[in-house]
Amino acid sequence: MENQEFTPAPQPVKYAGFWLRFVAILIDGIIISFVKWIIISPLLVVLGISAAHGSFDFEDEYSPDFFANLAMIIGAFMVTGLIIMAATWLYYALMESSRHQATIGKLALGLKVTDMNGQRISFARATGRYFGKIISGMILLIGYIMAGFTEKKQALHDIMANCLVVKR
Repeated sequence: MENQEFTPAPQPVKYAGFWLRFVAILIDGIIISFVKWIIISPLLVVLGISAAHGSFDFEDEYSPDFFANLAMIIGAFMVTGLIIMAATWLYYALMESSRHQATIGKLALGLKVTDMNGQRISFARATGRYFGKIISGMILLIGYIMAGFTEKKQALHDIMANCLVVKR
């Protein structure tokens, strides 16, 4: 008798549907909101202390101090916004291209992001998928809703990045 190795039959892919993905997004949104407050709070404290000490002179709206203070406030919020955007992008791209293949929300629900062959995606592909979500959201969230109606439960950003979200 010849020595034959047993090869199990491949398991069918179980795609993650719209509602599972929706709950994962909610979990991730809570986590991201918490981190945003950690980033924003020091800015608000600094601006509040400066205002309490009278370093902002808003009484004479034509004075050079007024415009300097206004520029400082706008600049602080712009820098903070850029930091938050970068942190959000890195959260999604690093987590989905990691060995876990999922954000914390997806991990909690037993989901992972793969390429079309079931393999881990690269950081570049995860980045493309993340920025594709902007387009999915810009068109009245229809790009997200597509996950409930496409054959492989893909949202627009998944199709654009050639990705799948599957159950583990």
